[in-house]
Amino acid sequence: MEPLKEMFNKNYYLHFAQEMQKVYKNFNPEKFVKDVTLNFESLSLNERMRNTSITLKKHLPDDYKKTILILSDVITRTNSNYTNLVFPDYVGLFGHDDFTTSLNALKHFTQFGSSEFAIREFLRRDFNKTIKVMNIWAKDKNAHVRRLASEGSRPRLPWSFKLDEVIKNPKSTQSILEILKADEELYVKKSVANHLNDISKDNTQHMIQLIKSWDKTNLHTAWIVKHASRTLIKKGNTQSLAIFDFEKNPKLKLEKFKIIKPKLKLGEHLEFEFSLTSEKNTSQKLVIDYIIHYQKKGAELSPKVFKLKEITLKPKEKISISKKQVLKDFSTRKHFSGLHYLEIQVNGKVLSKQPFHLNV
Repeated sequence: MEPLKEMFNKNYYLHFAQEMQKVYKNFNPEKFVKDVTLNFESLSLNERMRNTSITLKKHLPDDYKKTILILSDVITRTNSNYTNLVFPDYVGLFGHDDFTTSLNALKHFTQFGSSEFAIREFLRRDFNKTIKVMNIWAKDKNAHVRRLASEGSRPRLPWSFKLDEVIKNPKSTQSILEILKADEELYVKKSVANHLNDISKDNTQHMIQLIKSWDKTNLHTAWIVKHASRTLIKKGNTQSLAIFDFEKNPKLKLEKFKIIKPKLKLGEHLEFEFSLTSEKNTSQKLVIDYIIHYQKKGAELSPKVFKLKEITLKPKEKISISKKQVLKDFSTRKHFSGLHYLEIQVNGKVLSKQPFHLNV
């Protein structure tokens, strides 16, 4: 599989330079491609993007407004994928002295490739001024712009720096979330839910009180609230469980918990099974998870919670559950040899634990 950084390869730059020259006649494609690909092989994905922005600066007019007009035209001629983040990245790097032009550009660029990282540079420098604009974006007819209002102001956006202003005062983005709480676009709903999930990690009570106040008979709001509560539910937060009528104190008997092959090699499947029997005289609404405690470098263990299923068990009812999960390296997880552990968790409470050994 080709590394993601190869999205920024020589063919990409050749096409990019050709489109740039169509809009800006003084652009020198050959010189740009030579400059931008100089010693770029060792650069990571985001390093290549940043190198592109910095190199562009040398080949575009000194007049920032003219440059933004050029970029605004060129982005409409490109494929809408990760490489288009170079356009907002340019603004995030060089647009701080022209707030209005820059934010208008980010609003335009996000419709072709998200401006979520670049807008945070403006939030970090002038939070109040920037968040006012983002509140307006939250009402925009374009779903990509609405999503930017929520995603760009997330307190803990992955691959970006934390927004301490929002962590200290979660009410600072509440108006944006209120506007978007019943948005019909899945792209927007996911962002609102992730924003709320971020808040739950630092300001649990604020997040819970906020979603309690929302009308969950609205299907879109209900979806957001459920997805936003995933971390709290996995932790067994009683207030969060109560919102969805999950049993606060489940009474269950776990039996026949077995890891089919307790000694595994990387690339093989972790396969396990168990049964649950209700020991309560009333029905119990349950969320069933499993936790893998991964061996990390240095003999530390890192737990990761995975969802199995949600179910309502009738009195004395018994269910059998089995699961297979392949153990392989991802960009976000590298495996190490050693002893691992598997736990079965119901409504945030661990019921049983077994070891398995992985050989990498």
